[in-house]
Amino acid sequence: MAVLRVGPLPEGAVEAASRFHADLLPQALALLPDPPHPGEALTLVFPSAPHDHRAWRLAVLEDLARAAAPVRVNGVVGDDEAAIAEALAFLEAAPGVTGQLLAVGPA
Repeated sequence: MAVLRVGPLPEGAVEAASRFHADLLPQALALLPDPPHPGEALTLVFPSAPHDHRAWRLAVLEDLARAAAPVRVNGVVGDDEAAIAEALAFLEAAPGVTGQLLAVGPA
């Protein structure tokens, strides 16, 4: 599974989404296998952010997952490295999960 760590990004959701699309989306696309193969995956790891960031992050993941199928694309949000590692292990072992955004660590 390829992993892309996203951040740091601006605090505002609109500014963060804009920066992601300009600077990090090309990196995410470059990590997708060409041609796509079943069983391969890309997970984006986002730092914790206010709740208004969830919508743009989920939209990015859903769009990437549709475009990259059968490659799975998911996201993990959090700052706790142990929780992130557990989520990555879960996603690695969950071949039916794609287009999801998992929040991990303390609420």
